[in-house]
Amino acid sequence: MALSVAAALQLEVFSRTEVRVYAGEENLDRTIRWVHPVEIPDIARFLTGGELLLTAGLGVGRTPGEQRRYVQEVSAANAAALVVELGGRAFTTMPSALVDEARQRGLPLIGLVDELPFVEVSAQVHELISDERNADLLAFERLNADFIQLLLASRSHVSFAETLAHHVGSPVVLEDTDHQVVAYAGGTADTDLLMKNWGLHARMAHRTGAPSEHSRSTVVQSHEEPGCTRRMIVLRGEAWGWIHVFNGRAALSGAQAYALDRAADTIAIALLGDRESGARASHRQSSLINRLLLGDITGEQFVDRALKVGRDLRDRPLVVAVVCKEPGDDHSARAVLEPVLKSMKLPAVLADTGDQVLAVVGLTNQVSGQQLTEQLDTQGARAGVSRSGPAEHLVDAARQARTAASVAVTREKPTTLHFDRLGVLRLLVALADGPELHRYVDVELGPLLRHDATETNALLPTLEAYLAADGNKTRAAETLFIQRRTLYYRIERLNALLGRSVDDPEVRGGLSLALRALDLMGPHRPGAATEGRSW
Repeated sequence: MALSVAAALQLEVFSRTEVRVYAGEENLDRTIRWVHPVEIPDIARFLTGGELLLTAGLGVGRTPGEQRRYVQEVSAANAAALVVELGGRAFTTMPSALVDEARQRGLPLIGLVDELPFVEVSAQVHELISDERNADLLAFERLNADFIQLLLASRSHVSFAETLAHHVGSPVVLEDTDHQVVAYAGGTADTDLLMKNWGLHARMAHRTGAPSEHSRSTVVQSHEEPGCTRRMIVLRGEAWGWIHVFNGRAALSGAQAYALDRAADTIAIALLGDRESGARASHRQSSLINRLLLGDITGEQFVDRALKVGRDLRDRPLVVAVVCKEPGDDHSARAVLEPVLKSMKLPAVLADTGDQVLAVVGLTNQVSGQQLTEQLDTQGARAGVSRSGPAEHLVDAARQARTAASVAVTREKPTTLHFDRLGVLRLLVALADGPELHRYVDVELGPLLRHDATETNALLPTLEAYLAADGNKTRAAETLFIQRRTLYYRIERLNALLGRSVDDPEVRGGLSLALRALDLMGPHRPGAATEGRSW
């Protein structure tokens, strides 16, 4: 940590006399780089900035004009402060011209009532500067070690953000060039609130921000939001994104600024060496969802952790969408789901669960779960969408979405189904993995399925058409493109095989339910291994 003028005035040597600040109180946080006892009028030309000047006043000048010029010159040379003895060698009171000019320039002007041995002042200040520099060196070494360890361990962006937040003691946000939050660590109530409308800060606040002394950085100080220092991450000569440190009104210290630079550099190195950074980000989201489904974390904890990976699901109705992959195309589900979420501006955490992609989606007052369902259906997704609800119901929502998706996958055309549209199918899906549904299908359709598995002329399509026509023989014959006489013959065959009359509405109801169950059972349905059905 750099030594400030205010900290230097707390040294033991200054306690031996009365110390008064005449001007520049607002700049007592200036860093002292060195101490110089001076008694010559043209000292300014020897200064390089950051000096604490100690003088008995012999070189300050006697006239107001000389005194003003002296202050102007040392201020222009970026001196940290001017300390004047008022013990009688030159002055017993602080000259008003010095005070007035120092106030105009913002130069800290300090008066000492009694004489002090300047050699002791120099010794104590230099010793403290040395201690601070040693502390900074140790801090720099720890920083290097921490970030290099993260780099060698191939840790995630979240780990880099958490380590930086620890070292600077402030919240940290990592975003890409699209202003999508990649990681968030060390949050406070103020920055949590800011995250709700991150785009406004990212796109607007730094547009007018002042450059800091650190390259590729801007600093924003605003009464409306916490002060922020932003540092660009450069990859192959182009901006990859930015790190934001919300350090408030105080400037970043040397070690803190170094930590920000090291974080930016090591993230860039990690990106250069990480060809699977997208896969890593996807894996972090998948792990988060898996922990939720396994009961390792609650829905509320899931939402908190989602914020750390840049997905703000707080204070939103949540739904789960499950999109089924097309056979042989492992990327088809994401290719449909991600553009829909982006176009609707809905934050989501996604996980690849094998044959499906599961997304926990945050809705808005303008977008409902039904609208998401319709949009996915428009894009040709085979998917299911749950009811919307609070975070504590997320596990139930995942079960609902999977139920709806398991029905959607049985449809001939790609369809997205909302859970509320399933009706009695909810019960069938719940029974699909158990023996009861298998027994029910075998009782209702077993003879017919065994017939179709061994005979050339299958009768199951006829039963389906007849049930779809609700027993209307004319419509069923038209659907099958056969004569009514042929249909009558097939119905007689069906009645004989099933041992019941398909003209009975109750029989048709049971058979319709069995057919739906047969679809849900997929490859485990009776006769599936040898059956020639193409649906």
